[in-house]
Amino acid sequence: MAALRSVAAPRSLRRFFSTTNFPAFNTQLNAAASEAAQQHPKAEPSTNLHVTGLSKRTTTEKLREKASEFGDVVHAKVVTDRASGFSRGFGFVEYATLEDAAKGVAGMDGKYLDGWVIFAEYAKPRSQQPPPSSNMSSPYGNRFPPYGRQ
Repeated sequence: MAALRSVAAPRSLRRFFSTTNFPAFNTQLNAAASEAAQQHPKAEPSTNLHVTGLSKRTTTEKLREKASEFGDVVHAKVVTDRASGFSRGFGFVEYATLEDAAKGVAGMDGKYLDGWVIFAEYAKPRSQQPPPSSNMSSPYGNRFPPYGRQ
């Protein structure tokens, strides 16, 4: 019995390793989740879908095959990492009509693709960003003179 006590987790960590539910903790999580849902309103229905939860091994072709089950796909793209070439876990699908896009959201949301649960929602339009400035400008303004002779 003494050996069992020496192996058991210290009293301070028992709650951390416990599998019981703490009602106070769960209500805080539920309140935080509902607050987060209110902060991020749903996007307007469009023909462009944002698909998340993709496996790193998911390719554009597999996403196109899955999306084409629900309508006419105009364009599908899995966003990949530049260095590794693997999926970054999300992608975009563009359908021909709003009805096909609605079927795609209903058909793909919460379903499996390559063993992972994927989520589909209407894509939010890109925000307008100013064009990038030239790399020759200093991020510190003109406080420091340029290098070299003048």
